[in-house]
Amino acid sequence: MKNEKSLGAVPARYSMAALAAIVALTMTACGGSSHNDQDDLVSTACEAGTSDGSVVVGSGLPGDPSFPELASGYRTGKKVVEGHKYMVVTANPLASKAGCEVLKSGGSAVDAAVAVQMVLGLVEPQSSGIGGGAFMLYYDAATKKVTAYDGRETAPAAATPDYLRYIDSGTQTTPLPSARASGRSIGTPGAVRMLDLAHKDHGAKPWKDLIQPGIDLATNGFKISGRMSDALAGAKTALQADADALAIYFNADGSTKGLGETFKNPAYAATLTKMATGGADAFYTGSVAQGIVDKIAVTQNVTTGAPITPGVTTMADLAGYQAKKRDAVCTTYRAKYVICGMPPPSSGGIAVAQAMGVLENFDLAPHKPTALDLEGGKPTAMGVHLVSEAERMAYADRDMYVADTDFTPLPGPLYSTLLDKSYLKSRAALISPTQSMGTASAGQFGNTRLGVGKVTEAGTTHMTIVDGKGNVVSMTTTVEAGMGSYHMTQGFILNNQLTDFSAAPVSADGLPIANKVEAGKRPRSSMAPTLVFDATADGQPGAFKMATGSPGGATIIQFVTKTLVGALDWGLDAQQATNLVNFGASNSRTTNLGGEHPNINATNGGDNDPLVLALRAMGHTVSVNAQSSGVGTVIRTANAAGEARLSGGADPRREGVVLGDTYKAK
Repeated sequence: MKNEKSLGAVPARYSMAALAAIVALTMTACGGSSHNDQDDLVSTACEAGTSDGSVVVGSGLPGDPSFPELASGYRTGKKVVEGHKYMVVTANPLASKAGCEVLKSGGSAVDAAVAVQMVLGLVEPQSSGIGGGAFMLYYDAATKKVTAYDGRETAPAAATPDYLRYIDSGTQTTPLPSARASGRSIGTPGAVRMLDLAHKDHGAKPWKDLIQPGIDLATNGFKISGRMSDALAGAKTALQADADALAIYFNADGSTKGLGETFKNPAYAATLTKMATGGADAFYTGSVAQGIVDKIAVTQNVTTGAPITPGVTTMADLAGYQAKKRDAVCTTYRAKYVICGMPPPSSGGIAVAQAMGVLENFDLAPHKPTALDLEGGKPTAMGVHLVSEAERMAYADRDMYVADTDFTPLPGPLYSTLLDKSYLKSRAALISPTQSMGTASAGQFGNTRLGVGKVTEAGTTHMTIVDGKGNVVSMTTTVEAGMGSYHMTQGFILNNQLTDFSAAPVSADGLPIANKVEAGKRPRSSMAPTLVFDATADGQPGAFKMATGSPGGATIIQFVTKTLVGALDWGLDAQQATNLVNFGASNSRTTNLGGEHPNINATNGGDNDPLVLALRAMGHTVSVNAQSSGVGTVIRTANAAGEARLSGGADPRREGVVLGDTYKAK
């Protein structure tokens, strides 16, 4: 099929470092056994590892990762999790549990993704949900093919080029109270239809069974986590504008639901019940769709009476929404690996491929982190410099050329323009080893001239899943900013995804902007679900090697790139590569260095950190602001007997955990 990337079958290759890491496992003994010592192990499948064993997620027993704690910028000491055949990584323990139980009962990776999304929309509503959109990369182990599933939201059919910046073109008044908090920001949700499409292609269990964990949790309740509590408190004023949000997220005294409170969402359970019995059509037609349309059309803040600019979405927009299957963006890296990412309307796949394509012209091994520890060590100045400079150029091309290619084509065939090896080599030659370029210019391709419209992106969550048959899902899903548009209906948050468009259709110098608003168009994204394969002798994808991805708005590209470099160039395990200091740059003078990490001294603006000082000496303007990534990584490894195993890492900057078919010593 056109939208599938064929993968050749090639035996997996494993590094000695990976073998040694697995042999050294002790407490969990999740992958280090051979067939001769299986009798010495006991299954801890879908349980979370603790310092002295394991614990059932949601049990409330000591070590339960779902037990409510204050949100933390970084949790030290997380260790790689080793499993046998299946694994799930999400940003919330209850979601990981739902997905793992599906895998444990023989479900597919897509089955698990459906269950995970339904739970995430309840326990992490600030980041994703059925009122948002998603991108999925799927690897079919039987056919050796990768498929990209596009569930990005769309602008309504009645949207105009000025839809986000003016209530109407005549008065040129901006939407109220802001574009984001108005109905104008809400795109037609795509996550449910995308999951439905992927499930029809690759599901093993009935759809209704996969919805049930979300229904049960919404009905019986769960204890609110630190991140959810903080998100509700931070959005308190904005959420008070919405009647449904007031009813669900607020206490009688006017405070938002807080840390450790038992939270139930019967409205969400009712919506999921309709979807369980009526399938995805029950979301896009009938009463659920009508509720979405009605909420987008609200005109007044229910608390203050202040005006809210409505959107123009109709029942026809929802009924007509289509998820799409597209060609994955796949490129070789150092002739050793093939990296596959998401195509437009996400810019993530192309930008990551460009950054890695520039970096393969440099030997990064000598610039690996120093003082290696569980947290990934301390990055070197040259390592940060080279990666950041490569990203600056990738963002420059992304900002100018990448949008929804159903509306705005790329400047030419992808692999002979933006991802051409000679072009990327010429870009690499622009990097000085001693001085930052500050900002980069986009490459030139013929007579193509486009304007640049800057857009602020935020929010999102990610899941990485491998099932017992070797099928893989890497999926990033979002309602855009925290708590989306602050509009809520029938128990779920509606996205503000259309603010990912450029509000202006032309740039200051009069050039058309690729990412402008158009009816039915999908806004550009930075989401970068990623799959990595060993390369065959002729440069084709071979055996599955790695899957990763992250939330983080436009910085997703940086988070994914540092994780890939950490694993592929510096030999870090799945948890170390995930933990590694977040560093990189968009196309600005600022270079990010995540100050939340324990190996970065962020006091006095970084003035006391030798790495910060070294980067400044190279001309970098360094920010040590905290970086809120949510990387989820799974890497294929092997045990001492050469048997294939999985290793997983969940980002310590969020609440996620890795679960799988793990074992411990009796």
